[in-house]
Amino acid sequence: MFILDCTLRDGGYYNNWDFQEIVVDAYLKAVSEAKIDYVELGLRNFPQSGFLGAYAYTTEQHLDTLSLPEGPIYGVMVDAKTILKAPMSIEEAVEKLFIPAKNSKIKLVRVAAHFNEVEHSAPIVKKLKDMGYIVGYNLMQAGGKPDHVIADKAKQAKEWGVIDVLYFADSLGNMDGTEVERILRALRTEWNGPIGIHTHNNMGKGLDNTLSAMKNDVTWLDTTITGMGRGAGNTPTENLLATLVRETNKYDPSPIYDLVIRHFEGMQREYGWGSNLLYFLGAQNDVHPTYIQNLLSNNHYGTDEIVGAINYLSNLEGTMSYNGSVLESALNFNTDSDKPTGTDAFINKFQGKEVLVIANGSSCSRYKKSIELYIKTKKPIVLSVNLSQFIDESIVDYIVLSHNVKFLSEFEKYKSLSKPVILPKHRFSTEEMSSIVHLDIIDVGFNSNSNTFSVDECVVNSPYDLTSAYVFGILAMANPESIKLIGFDGYEKGDSRQQEMLDIISQYKQLNDSAELISLTPTEYPISQGSIYAVHS
Repeated sequence: MFILDCTLRDGGYYNNWDFQEIVVDAYLKAVSEAKIDYVELGLRNFPQSGFLGAYAYTTEQHLDTLSLPEGPIYGVMVDAKTILKAPMSIEEAVEKLFIPAKNSKIKLVRVAAHFNEVEHSAPIVKKLKDMGYIVGYNLMQAGGKPDHVIADKAKQAKEWGVIDVLYFADSLGNMDGTEVERILRALRTEWNGPIGIHTHNNMGKGLDNTLSAMKNDVTWLDTTITGMGRGAGNTPTENLLATLVRETNKYDPSPIYDLVIRHFEGMQREYGWGSNLLYFLGAQNDVHPTYIQNLLSNNHYGTDEIVGAINYLSNLEGTMSYNGSVLESALNFNTDSDKPTGTDAFINKFQGKEVLVIANGSSCSRYKKSIELYIKTKKPIVLSVNLSQFIDESIVDYIVLSHNVKFLSEFEKYKSLSKPVILPKHRFSTEEMSSIVHLDIIDVGFNSNSNTFSVDECVVNSPYDLTSAYVFGILAMANPESIKLIGFDGYEKGDSRQQEMLDIISQYKQLNDSAELISLTPTEYPISQGSIYAVHS
């Protein structure tokens, strides 16, 4: 009997595979101490649209950042369709995603396939076996399939001669013990090797079905911590261990119990996985749980802006009592009065280049290591919207500053700055400019009193006093080949700047459609989503 915990893989359907480092570290320690046999660390994917976290890709580069405790055998899952739909041969696709097992921290690869993909899967599993991996093959949505169809897929898997374990999955969560036994009988008419089961808990039968399979000599049992997984989730690891501890001392459930209480129960309250009436009815009517999950899913002032606003307010009279218009003025920093001036230094300056723009959203802190790895690997031109709180100045090429109040709030940092600064000189006093005479200043004008968003040769025109609007104007001038965004998380609901940003982004797209905006960290804005983790060297 082997337990395979796949929390980071199946649980990722709730948080876009974006697990916090502290949770991952605690999880890896717990499963090792609990003597779990196999740990599936995530999926292996080609770059996908939208933001997905590290464990949607589980790249070799990311694995190298993990300290994997001794004990479990580690693995990943790849969907058969990921390989079959790749714009290259199957063998090339496998080699693109995987390195030889002897050079990797993972030793197990499971291929998940729908029944209609089985006949195309032989080259996938054979190539993985040639690369030295333990190979599992998962038949998805096995429930309700006729006996002869199940037997035929088992026969094909047997003929490949390389599968180490054949799984069947209760993808819709509507099996019971009788159905588990029927599927096993059908599989065993052609397959005499190890069998595994992957259950879902839509009807509250995940654990019962796992135990039923175990009693019928199924030796690979999938679980996840607190059942975290797509839809209603899976068989909870802690529940299976609590049952098995009465029969065997192979496992130690205590570390898992501690992990559940300290880290996963809170996440479960936040994301809401677990069986309920809607999942039950969905399973009863053969509705995929993702539909139910999407129906149930829930739908800022950055630190830098708050600091700038406080400094601004401290120099005003009458701010000991609240005045909404004064606060609005402080947060928008609308202080320029001189006629906009500037130079044409950025006309086509970034033509043919990739530009990465870093704002100060909290996502920069969370993904700091991966952002720095991306910059090191891809070597884009890096613009920072104001001084970054999270990313080291040494890997930034330009600092973009549009507000003299923002400058004053961070004056000590600018005194020691060594990078070029792009700013509108007309918005700064002579005294302010003299204090940073040592800096390499590039003057681009900023008119925040325009009716529309546009650019001249030396001035950005915007209806809003936002540094991000200023940056987008500079990008429109500089004409880069591609633009990636980091830390553009979005403002809090009700913050007027959120709507202003939406308007600026819309007008920017109309002004410049040659370089698409792509956010590599999660964003609330209507722009294309990529992922900071989708980097293959």
